[in-house]
Amino acid sequence: MPLPTPTAQPEFYEDVVSKRFMAWIVDVILISIVTAILTVFSLFTALFFLPFLYASIGFIYRWVGLSRHSATIGMRLMAVEFRKSDGEDFDGATAFLHTAGYYASVAIFPAQLVSITMMLLSERRQGLTDMVLGTALLNARSR
Repeated sequence: MPLPTPTAQPEFYEDVVSKRFMAWIVDVILISIVTAILTVFSLFTALFFLPFLYASIGFIYRWVGLSRHSATIGMRLMAVEFRKSDGEDFDGATAFLHTAGYYASVAIFPAQLVSITMMLLSERRQGLTDMVLGTALLNARSR
């Protein structure tokens, strides 16, 4: 079953942008906590490569969450989940590509601005990576 159409089923896309932002805040907090704990366990030697550690933990956190549940913990708390263009859950490869696209757009500031603008203006509230991969963040289905 393909992605729901915004005109026929707008409930799948309602408040998705604000939920995505709140989920991002939750995820940043969780990644920061894990990074802080690992920094302490490394006897603070991780401070020498802290940005790399934070980015690595974040990448793995996001990739695993999207691979297993089509959502990170933050997204699950906000009751949103990603779907591929055919309406199916993410697999490992799609989750990896989506995570890599997210990191690329964060690293390239104009791409991040384009992505945010697209989320605010596109019918399906898709960011740049979503448009490239044909994915969308939806309000979670009842299971």
